[in-house]
Amino acid sequence: MNPDEIRKLNAYFTKVFGTPGLTVKARPKKDDSCEVYKGDEFLGVLYRDEDEGELSYSFSMAILDIDLD
Repeated sequence: MNPDEIRKLNAYFTKVFGTPGLTVKARPKKDDSCEVYKGDEFLGVLYRDEDEGELSYSFSMAILDIDLD
């Protein structure tokens, strides 16, 4: 993803979740996805999907059972 896309996605995540500590960062050697962090904690991967001229993004986040306590 290019820096402009990452900037827009970062602003979107901050607005939607109301958490200024969320950060979208580029992934080394990957141009179809980026990573989402809260501070230094990795939250998940944000994938870019372009199909038949339509662009969308999909956020994937794994939650461990030990994190629910």
